[in-house]
Amino acid sequence: MGSQKSPGGSGGGEKPDRPEDAHKCCGCRFPLLVALLQLLLGISTATVAFLMATISPSLLARETPHWAGIILCVVSIVGFVLYCIAYLPDERTSMQFIIKFLYFLLCSVGLVISILVIAFQGHHYSLTNGFVCREVAEDCICTLEPEDPIARTFTYAQVSDCSAVTSTLMLYYLLQMVLNLAQAIVCLLGAFIMWKHRYQVFFVGLQMGSPTSQHWQKV
Repeated sequence: MGSQKSPGGSGGGEKPDRPEDAHKCCGCRFPLLVALLQLLLGISTATVAFLMATISPSLLARETPHWAGIILCVVSIVGFVLYCIAYLPDERTSMQFIIKFLYFLLCSVGLVISILVIAFQGHHYSLTNGFVCREVAEDCICTLEPEDPIARTFTYAQVSDCSAVTSTLMLYYLLQMVLNLAQAIVCLLGAFIMWKHRYQVFFVGLQMGSPTSQHWQKV
């Protein structure tokens, strides 16, 4: 009688789709590793910023970017939520679409904020090189132009050595620039991976063959 074809033959075999295995980063399902890095970097940035704010209350918010670290922690939380749901390139539910869009948007915002923090910290690093400091009682008063009566002054309470303050500030600004550079890279990586998973393959209207049997070419 007629021969039977096994379902695993060369022509009709179908391999099961495994969307979870197709989107991994360093062995972890996306975006676990990216969200974990964002959480660690956000906590580090906020901790260093709060530490410097306690040392010098005269520092402004842009000089102590704790807000950048807090925002990145929020981004990481959304990433963990995205990890808990089934991650697929094509959204099957409205919840998947909302969480993925929110995570992509927050990664983009985190990238812009990290770049702004790097610019601010680099500016203040250059200003610190021109500080002229003097000790007043137990405080250290620093300014850029001592002859200018309306020049901005920076007060560091309970400091016995002004040179130690300036060197500590410069180290702090460098540390913040390094942390925010890492934040920018991680946020860019997260946004790029999501964009690549969703739009790496798209269809163009190139008709191949007869009108009855239409084939579309992938590019």
